[in-house]
Amino acid sequence: MIPRRRAGGGDAAQPLISDEESSGTDGSLSERSDVGNIALLFFLYLLQGIPIGLTSAIPMVLQNRGASYKQQAEFSFVYWPFSLKLLWAPIVDSCYSPRFGRRKTWLIPSQYLLGVFMWYLSFNVESWLGDAHHKDGMEHSEHSKSSHPNVPLLTFIFFCLNFLAATQDIAVDGWALTMLKRSNVGHASTCNSVGQTAGYFLGYVVFMALESAEFCNNYLRSEPSPQGIVTLSSFLYFWGMVFIATTTLVGLTKRELNTSSSIDDGVEIRSEHPNIGVRQTYKLLWDIIHLPTIKSTMLILLTSKIGFSACDAVTSLKLMDAGVPKEELAMLAVPLVPLQIVLPLIISKYTSGPRPMDLYLKAVPYRLAFGLLAAFIVWITPSLIHNGSVPSYYYILLLASYSFHQVAVYSMFVAVMAFFARVSDPAVGGTYMTLLNTLSNLGGNWPSTLALWMVDSLTWTACKLPNGSQLEGIDCSSEQEVAVCERSSGVCSTLIDGYFIETFVCTVLGVLWLFWGRPVINSLQSKDHSSWLVFSRGR
Repeated sequence: MIPRRRAGGGDAAQPLISDEESSGTDGSLSERSDVGNIALLFFLYLLQGIPIGLTSAIPMVLQNRGASYKQQAEFSFVYWPFSLKLLWAPIVDSCYSPRFGRRKTWLIPSQYLLGVFMWYLSFNVESWLGDAHHKDGMEHSEHSKSSHPNVPLLTFIFFCLNFLAATQDIAVDGWALTMLKRSNVGHASTCNSVGQTAGYFLGYVVFMALESAEFCNNYLRSEPSPQGIVTLSSFLYFWGMVFIATTTLVGLTKRELNTSSSIDDGVEIRSEHPNIGVRQTYKLLWDIIHLPTIKSTMLILLTSKIGFSACDAVTSLKLMDAGVPKEELAMLAVPLVPLQIVLPLIISKYTSGPRPMDLYLKAVPYRLAFGLLAAFIVWITPSLIHNGSVPSYYYILLLASYSFHQVAVYSMFVAVMAFFARVSDPAVGGTYMTLLNTLSNLGGNWPSTLALWMVDSLTWTACKLPNGSQLEGIDCSSEQEVAVCERSSGVCSTLIDGYFIETFVCTVLGVLWLFWGRPVINSLQSKDHSSWLVFSRGR
């Protein structure tokens, strides 16, 4: 049973879709209305994926403009709102207008602010990114320093953008538990994965393709132009308007109902959602964290992605350093989109039972193996690219390896989302789901940020002179030493790439984690559902 609140009061016009429709009063589910709710959830998750995709495109731009890996690590903090949203999730879960709707109270303002924020960014982001591209081998002008990207400001701006997206995510995650019938709540994870994938594709792949002059000239134009069809400014402006317009439609056509209602085995069950304030919600969150099952789950989620961190965070940037164009890397995602859409639908059939994490455990070794494969591809890439020309068979190799990677990634993602939906206490669904999703996100973000930060420190470089000797005392670890090397007619050369050291260490840690984590996860899946509950109607 999933308790839900009925949005009280108000004689607003009948919405196109309402929560009441998803649990008909005759004790039978209206499948068509539930399909409508599923479509709405998909659309909301798609909107959530747009700023995530745009954020993922920025490191590619920064890499082309001379950003260091430590600067990339600094910018990676923009993903952290999704790992810190637990701090304000109880506020979102408990402070709301009953007349307007528990989730709409936060969903509508967040999406409006996202639209306005993207609209504002469209007028300033180009200057913050810098005025010129700085690629290896290009000669810097006397005033080139003024066009370097302002990484601290960009980090702050996109952190704020993702903060709004994370707030929207809290509302949607909580709404997903009450919008659908109990038997259909498992589709929420599918809406999440497919919707975010579609939004990410629009914000990342489509933008990178349309922003690239080379791609547009080769595939979309009859006459070449020095610029792409869109710029980051115009793309932000367009989606800002889309956010504002569609949020208005959702606000007018979707209504929440306050009374909790669900249908189990043809019987309609109604109960009141606990009316608790912010302080009580934080106390409740503290109670959730102190559940023995949650303590074990926290350890699993915070450590499960250490083995993949070097591969996930650094590989694409290393491929760009090796000479693979950023737009070509982005376009590799296009043939993967059908796979990314179909995979959650297929995988969900294997995660609908009582042990969804079995598939998660089976996918871990394959994902660890891909990390070694990715390192090998990075190692051989410079020898396969000649005079800036990337052979077609190389892209086929990348596409095949990425497809292998996606199967493992989505198997783990859908499995863990199904696990969250199964164990969460529906009485406090927003806070509970947000806690689990936050831990999962944090478990991926902190190792990735650390991996980016450590690449430069683990990399050994030296200044090689034309006669083949090394310039003593210069290891090219700073811009000043690079300048000294260049004045001596030397070239900064990498002796040992820290990326390969990280990949080896992460793989070893991942194998050790699997030996430890497998029995812990199996134990968690065997727990009775009552061991996960923190709130009951009698409390």
